[in-house]
Amino acid sequence: MRELIVSLFPLYYERYIEVFGGGGWVLFHKPPGNDFEVYNDFNSLLVNLYRCVRDDYKELQKELMYVLNSREDFEKIRELLDKETIVDNVKRAAYFYQLIRYSYASGLTSFSSQPHDMRSNFPLIEQAHRRLARVVIENKDFEKLIRQYDRPVSFFYLDPPYYDTEKYYKNVGEEGFQKEDHIQLRDTLLSIEGKFLLSYNDCEFIRTLYDKPGIVIESYTRINNIKQRYDNGAQFPEILIASYNLHEREQNAPAQMNLFDLKNGLSEEEVK
Repeated sequence: MRELIVSLFPLYYERYIEVFGGGGWVLFHKPPGNDFEVYNDFNSLLVNLYRCVRDDYKELQKELMYVLNSREDFEKIRELLDKETIVDNVKRAAYFYQLIRYSYASGLTSFSSQPHDMRSNFPLIEQAHRRLARVVIENKDFEKLIRQYDRPVSFFYLDPPYYDTEKYYKNVGEEGFQKEDHIQLRDTLLSIEGKFLLSYNDCEFIRTLYDKPGIVIESYTRINNIKQRYDNGAQFPEILIASYNLHEREQNAPAQMNLFDLKNGLSEEEVK
């Protein structure tokens, strides 16, 4: 799905802002260019991890070098992070990374019981370090972030908590992501100078919310990773919502030409 999303980016922009960054799965697939890039997430633990990967990845690797993969350590780490008692940023990042890697389906709540050598992730950490070198990493509310970085040359990609699944996103805020937040996000996006592309689950509420002049809504499907364990090939209906022509990049691509096309475009005298 991320290949499709990147292929549907606008033809021109100077600022790329990923508002609900999460795992950065689109940012890391997007080829780095000369555009100004911003990653944002409201989860302070996740943001701290990315900042440490960008700025202190060697220290982070040292913290992860000899960690144990045990249920006892997993529960202890989760308790420490919940209490917010860890002051050192690198240590907090290492604990959070362990929680991600050792939890079932990276859900952060239950221990996976699968053996995992943390050192096998070091090449990934180094790759992420290089990719994030010039990326601004923010930890802000979506509206404040959008207002701060909005310009006519800005492009916002957003993958917010899906409607009616907000209970899975309690780290977004004390009350999670509520219906009012979906409405506020819509109101904010409809007032910006830049362009936006939005991923959502396909439902009547969201379609109605964005049924506005100048807004494009297209249906797609993606693999449902959660259901793959018991229903191979299960797909999840999604919609992409944009404030621009989603196919402008494709429509402006140069036509492919070969030697025979060239000949057909020339006169007989020119070919001779």
